[in-house]
Amino acid sequence: MMKTNPTTPFLLRTINQFSIVAAAVLFSAASLAQDTVEWTTLGGDFAHTRYSPASQIDASNFSDLEVAWEWDGASFEAVSGRSTPSYINGRLYTVAGARRHVVAIDPKTGATIWSYREPDTGRWEYSMRADYGKGVGYGQVDGRDVIYIISPGFFLTALDAETGQPLEGFGKPVPIDGFPKTGVVDLLADLGHPYDPYEGIPLERGYITSSSPPIVVNGVVVVGNSAEQGYNQSRIENVAGDILGYDAKTGEFLWKFNVIPQPGEYGHETWENDAWRTTGDISSWAPISADEELGLVFIPTNGVTIDYYGGHSPGDNLYSTSLIALHARTGERAWHYQLVHHDIWNYDTPTAPILLDVQTASGLTPIVAQATKQGRTYVFNRETGEPIWPIVEEPVEQSMVPGEKLAATQPNPTKPAPFDMQGLTEDGLVDFTPEIKRMALEAVAEYQLGGVFNPPLQRNNPQGKLASIQCPAGAVNITHPSSADPNTGIMYIISSSGCGSRQLVTGEEADTYYEEPTGVTLSRYAAANGGPRPRHPLGIPLWKPPYSRITAIDMNSGEHLWMIPAGETPDRIKNLPELEGVDIGNTGSGRAGPMMITETMLIYGNTAGDGTDMLYAIDKATGAQLGAIEAPAGSRYGMSSWVHEGRQYLILQTGSSLTAMALPDGNSNISSGAH
Repeated sequence: MMKTNPTTPFLLRTINQFSIVAAAVLFSAASLAQDTVEWTTLGGDFAHTRYSPASQIDASNFSDLEVAWEWDGASFEAVSGRSTPSYINGRLYTVAGARRHVVAIDPKTGATIWSYREPDTGRWEYSMRADYGKGVGYGQVDGRDVIYIISPGFFLTALDAETGQPLEGFGKPVPIDGFPKTGVVDLLADLGHPYDPYEGIPLERGYITSSSPPIVVNGVVVVGNSAEQGYNQSRIENVAGDILGYDAKTGEFLWKFNVIPQPGEYGHETWENDAWRTTGDISSWAPISADEELGLVFIPTNGVTIDYYGGHSPGDNLYSTSLIALHARTGERAWHYQLVHHDIWNYDTPTAPILLDVQTASGLTPIVAQATKQGRTYVFNRETGEPIWPIVEEPVEQSMVPGEKLAATQPNPTKPAPFDMQGLTEDGLVDFTPEIKRMALEAVAEYQLGGVFNPPLQRNNPQGKLASIQCPAGAVNITHPSSADPNTGIMYIISSSGCGSRQLVTGEEADTYYEEPTGVTLSRYAAANGGPRPRHPLGIPLWKPPYSRITAIDMNSGEHLWMIPAGETPDRIKNLPELEGVDIGNTGSGRAGPMMITETMLIYGNTAGDGTDMLYAIDKATGAQLGAIEAPAGSRYGMSSWVHEGRQYLILQTGSSLTAMALPDGNSNISSGAH
């Protein structure tokens, strides 16, 4: 079974209602007694539940929240706000800016304690994921706290959490001026490709970087990676996003898992025409989850080089767009499940898997649940890899693009039901009024409608269509990860409904878009830059609302408990003259913001109708709104909550800054954290 955060003691649940209530009472009492509640990974814990047992902030005082401090990352050239700080042993740790500075922050005042910056390299300057660090990894070496990060240049660095100094005895000297003599591992050295320490891998061969922190499991640092976005590629060669494992104390290289199976390895036959020799990607750019007791890490992956066309890589292409369970000590595959065969839809797996212990028909069951861009949730026994509920292979549309051969079927979970739109038909078009529906029909008349796996079309296709419409284009994404309550087994997914339309052009044309493309051989087709996109004449979405939503799913049964719109109907829609006298209800804002769970409520960020940034408090059991306050600024990616010296804080990632919110000192009952 999974080890939980030490501040969230594991409770053995039964289906007996009395036991569930008793457990909740015990859990609440434990949290009230805590002066400290930690948040040790960007997802809160190794299970990435984004759950905190802190209970000081509740429905009765949510409206009293105020800004406690703000940390300004401008001096670190922070821009995106895509890093959730970790609160560990009385300090905050995060990364900031394209240089991915590592920063330690005083959690009471927001003052910077120390920072670390990696020296310049050519391989850092090229990175397309530089300001997307997401957070830090954490482990202990000989009783000392250690912070681990993967840089945009693809170096693994270990820092003493107290001093910010590189960890002595870790790694090997890097032959580049300015690098410390210890504390750094050059990850390119263990991938097996020729490279220059300063410039990296020749772009003709490919490129690799990182956009998530490592995870430290039982003394092993597990390292993921990232690649050039597939919709910004025109050539087929690239390096594979192989997963690496290192000793947490010494930095010794332990293992490599090949995400493109080599001859003799499981899944090699899923690569036809020797495509495994040249093409690459399949990176694990999203965060990794782990079960310490099982010794397993759960790794989500993306697709093969070049989105929207895969004629150069026929076959199902393991382990693209998959969930892989690896043994942390050895890197050996425990099990895997491919979520999309031969993925050409950019349906890469964008968020960390969530680990829960729930009551299924088989009794207490350790599960891993993966929400996906295609609006579906795939749930497995995390020890065996067996689906908790059947997943069936369903026939899907086939491509008519020359050279493309899609899989005949795609896996569809029988439970839980999809949490967002599944393709787009005429019945799914907006129909507030007959005239609005007529406008929508006209807007899509020259486009190919279809299901979740509607294939892309090339320019000047025989069908005479401008492009195909793909819905959803990304129901969940890295900017709005899901959350879960480990005590009830309920998972909460915030999603946005939306469609995309990608047109394919020749590789020759696509190649003109990029100054420094990776690879050598032009693809027959690649994604166009921009291209036609259907729009409703009134400027409203072409599909029915809600445009954004939160769905609560009971992972004990696989049933949806409730669904609510996320945010509020935009005024530009609500005030349309064409809708005067028409009750369209709350459509949701169309944005899917950050979200987390506490002992007392669900908290998420979104916008009011006039665009005001808001924070909402929601009843976890019913979806009823408990409170709403204006937020100091818009936030992205995720929020976190922890207790420092008896005071509960809520952290928002507000662009280049971090904003800490808390109750006024007089309302905090600091000695106990009670409410």
